[in-house]
Amino acid sequence: MSPRRASGPGRFTFALLVIAVPLLLALFGPLFAGEPGPRAPSFTVGGGHWAGTDFVGRDVWQQVLLGGRPVVLAALAATALAYAVALPLGLIGALTHRRWLEELLMRPLDVLLAVPSLLIILLVAAVLTPGAGGLALLVALVNIPDAVRAVRAATAEAAARPAVEALRMQGETWWRTAVGYVGRSALRTLAADVGVRLTGVLYLVATAAFLGVGAEPDAADWAVMVDRNRTGMFVQPWAVVLPAVLIMALTMGTNLLFDAALTRRDRTPGRDRTPRPVRTPAPLPTDGTPSGTGRDEKSDPCI
Repeated sequence: MSPRRASGPGRFTFALLVIAVPLLLALFGPLFAGEPGPRAPSFTVGGGHWAGTDFVGRDVWQQVLLGGRPVVLAALAATALAYAVALPLGLIGALTHRRWLEELLMRPLDVLLAVPSLLIILLVAAVLTPGAGGLALLVALVNIPDAVRAVRAATAEAAARPAVEALRMQGETWWRTAVGYVGRSALRTLAADVGVRLTGVLYLVATAAFLGVGAEPDAADWAVMVDRNRTGMFVQPWAVVLPAVLIMALTMGTNLLFDAALTRRDRTPGRDRTPRPVRTPAPLPTDGTPSGTGRDEKSDPCI
């Protein structure tokens, strides 16, 4: 077994370990957070608070247990919503033979793509006051243009194959042609894009919450904790370090997990698509002697 193949399971296990801690804390932390206790002085360590207190005297560890779920749920919802819109639009753009329809779909998205994502979120937040659900919708909106272009680019080559035209001539439905053939041919590329996009969405959700969009100023949120407690960074660093490290582990682990899963899928036995060498049959002798029984007159000493 080659060293590269041996490193596959270890890489996948390492990615799982990196993402397991922040993901488990985000999903199950609120179940073990308990009731809020009495507040202590701000930015202190001790007194029953092993991770110290935050800027208003709350227990940092309890806020960590409560603060991961909004980040994770908003990121997952935004990614799912973005692809729920991007997949049909991208497939239509790749499969359509009508130039005007493709232009009608893609050009408005190019306008949105030219504006920075965070700027759009801040402009909308200046007019409206989005909550956690509104933040997920905003992040999904700014990711739709790029996701549509990624889907279209990944499926354009498969959509131009003769097999697609054959499926059309056989009377196959558009859904079966688009999803069953074109979509499956680009599955690996799209899965890699989902991993990278989910990482970007996590950063965008955390940045927006850091700036006060979609979260209350004193909300139990990892990004809000980093923002509100940074004034006491050198007095009580755990209030900033713990949520910041968890956000970093979540984003890095997500990217590593998708990358390791795709690599592991390519190395699964039976998926080696390397063509086997074709043996060329030996030419038949010109004198009619069966192959393998004739003698070479130049090399036979008896002749």
